[in-house]
This record gives sequence, structure tokens and C-alpha cells, in this order.
Amino acid sequence: MKHWTKSSWKKYSANQQPQWPDKIKYEKVIDEIATYPPLIFDKEAELLKQYLADASDGKNFVIQGGDCAETFIDFNSKSIHDKLKILLQMSVIIAHGASSNVIRIGRIAGQFAKPRSMQSEIRGKDAFPSYRGDAINDIEYNKIARTPNPKRIIKAYHQSAATLNLLRAFTNGGFTDLSKIKEWNEKFIANSNTKEKYDEIVKKINESVKFFETIGSYNPNYNMPFKMAEFFTSHEALLLDYESALTHQNEITNKWYCCSAHFLWVGNRTRNIEGAHIEFLRGIANPIGMKISSTMTPNDLLNLCNKLNPKNEKGKITLIARMGSKKINDYLPDLVNIIKKEGLNVLWMCDPMHGNTYKLKSGYKTRDFDTIVNELESFFNIHNNCGTIPGGIHLEFTGEHVTECLGGTDNIIDNDLENQYDTACDPRLNVNQSLELAYRITKLLIKNKECNNV
Repeated sequence: MKHWTKSSWKKYSANQQPQWPDKIKYEKVIDEIATYPPLIFDKEAELLKQYLADASDGKNFVIQGGDCAETFIDFNSKSIHDKLKILLQMSVIIAHGASSNVIRIGRIAGQFAKPRSMQSEIRGKDAFPSYRGDAINDIEYNKIARTPNPKRIIKAYHQSAATLNLLRAFTNGGFTDLSKIKEWNEKFIANSNTKEKYDEIVKKINESVKFFETIGSYNPNYNMPFKMAEFFTSHEALLLDYESALTHQNEITNKWYCCSAHFLWVGNRTRNIEGAHIEFLRGIANPIGMKISSTMTPNDLLNLCNKLNPKNEKGKITLIARMGSKKINDYLPDLVNIIKKEGLNVLWMCDPMHGNTYKLKSGYKTRDFDTIVNELESFFNIHNNCGTIPGGIHLEFTGEHVTECLGGTDNIIDNDLENQYDTACDPRLNVNQSLELAYRITKLLIKNKECNNV
């Protein structure tokens, strides 16, 4: 295999890179970011890799979730608090209900860039560059706002650093105490308009709290079975200059780590095996995710896995299936079987969001809760039939009571979407939908363990 450096990707074609109007100004920004401190540390990335390896054996279950795209305007402690709270509540439901340790990875502290299908967005007679995330341009529709501005990358770095500091303060400062979850549950039920439907879910949460209290107070210094205070960050590795600027070598092991996040993934539009994104990702020691759609062939999947993980290291590769509920049964089984046949070490996760997005006549993009559940059920059934492990879920959600996805316990319908449609890009599950989904996942995990005699 060819020699790798953190800039060797520049010899390859790089898709989904912004067209920066002032290249000199852009290069100065990248040079400046290269002098900034790392956002995460290599030992944290290695710890996550071990947890993901355990998840591939069925010892852990992974919840990866957060906003489709972080924005500068929504940056505040309440927003971060609410996202972490949802992940913790979902964790407790699954951990107790399915007797499984849950690893939490946030789509947070770096998810500021988005791939786009079209270079430009046309409205009437106007055509401006597509919105590509707050690290690049603004969602406002005018020429100045949509022109890529490299100064925004610096702001994205500083906001990521501040978000990480706050997350670490929350997780190490008592926010993850089990007594807090009791308090959240009481407030949740008191404010819920559908108390009867949530009684069973809340009962499960409170049973979980009582269970962990009976085995003793959580201490992060001990190897407790439920690691409440541990939290990892992730985003799509899209802006390669930014990612390589934050890539550092461990002087003892000589391994290279991208220190912008613990976990990075390559998207459906950038996983070309001869492309720049795969070239960059193959050289870093972080755990890597890869989105898998119905266009992926078994042979292509094997080649990509071997290129990204030539030593077949456990915990290194996570395959995130995002087929859509109508396609998953036709395409995923062949991919799961070929990976199993070749003995490749991977963790399988399901993204039931991205393959199930559609646009209504009103212009709103949405997703239906029942369709999301259908894809999840198919994902678990496929692994049950193949004798493999469904190791995690990848979601887009928010801690707010938005009305962006249809259905769920709130019974959101088409006409409700305009009530609180706040996303900068794709529709997200709200609080109630996220908790309901956690309960559904619990049942699926229990069934899977019964099928595999775990």
C-alpha cells in the first residue's frame, strides 16, 4: 500500500469541497487552525475503539445521535444540555431493558459541514451556492450569506471547543447522577400530554435507576457496568483541510489521530475508494464509520473495509446502514453475509433516518416515525437471520419539542410541521419520539439476544 501522510489525500479527487473565492485567505485560515490545540486526545479515541469492538461482540450497544447540522445561532448551554439529557435517558431505558451497556456518541462539537446534491440552490430567478453548513456559509438566502467564508471555519473550531468543555463539565459535574434521571422523568411525565402512553416507558426508566442504585453509586474511577459519565463526539469528515490540520502523531506509538472528534465517518457521497476522503481516513487511528446505501456492492464493501482497515482491527470500522425501509431487505443481507464470510471485523449500525426522507407538497422535508421503526425492525431481523450482531443506531434528534418528523406518540401530522420546524437541514426526532424509539430498540435487542442465545 502506498505511503500515507496527513496531506497525501491532496493527490486525489476530493468531492464535496466548497469553492472558496479567496484561496490565499482560505489557506491562511487552515494554517492558523493547524496551530490550535487538539479537541480530543488519542487515548480517548482508543478507549472508544475498544468499546466499539465490544459492541461488535454484543457486549455494548451504541447510540450515536444529535443534530443533522450544528449551527452557530443555536449554540447555548440549554441546547447542549438537552441533547445530552436525551442520550442519557435513552441509554438508561436500553441499558436496563436489554441488560446492555450503552455507549453514547454525539453528532456534536464538529458537525458543521454538510454534503449537498447540488452546487447551487435556485429560487425563482436567483441562484446562489447551496447551504453547506455553518462552517462554510449561512443558511440565509442571499449572495453574501451563501458565499463560502473561511473565517467561519475558525468559529466552528472555537464553538466545538466550547461545546466539548461544557459536555465534559456536565458529565463530570453531577449531571449524569442517577438521581438526576429520576428528576427528569418526573418533569417529563408532569409535562406530557400523553401520560398514559408513556407510563410503561417511564416505569422502565425508574426501574433502571433503582437497579443501578442497588448496586452502588456510580464512580467513574471504577469499572462499573454502566458508564454514565462517558461521552464521545463525532461528525462527518467532510472538510479535509480542516481535518488534516487537526491531525497529530503520537510520539510514542507513531500513530496518527485526527483530533477534531473521537469518531469520524465518511458519507455516501464521499466513499469513493479512489477518492481523497478514503485516502485520508485510511491513515488515521481513530475509529471510522462508513455510511452504506443500497448502491454499495458486496465487492466494493470488501475493498473499502480492507483499505480502511488492512490489519482487520476490531473496533476500527463501523458500517452504518442507511438503505431506507423499502430497500433494506433487498440489499443489506448480501452485505452482512459477505462480511461474515470473509471474517472481517466490523460493527453494524443502523441509520433509519437518511433513507426515509421525503418532501411534501408544502415544501417541508420530513420522515415518518413508523417508517423509521420499520427499517430498524428489518435491520434487527436481518442480523437475527444471519447470526450477526446489530450493534447500534445512528439518529438525528433534538432535545426540543419540534414538529419535524411525522407520527410517534405525539401523532404529528402534515399540518403540524409548520408549528415548530427549526432544523437547518434534515428533519429530526423530537424528545417524545426519541424516547419512544429507545423503548422499541429495547424490545428488538431482547429478541436479538434470544435468537443468538446471548
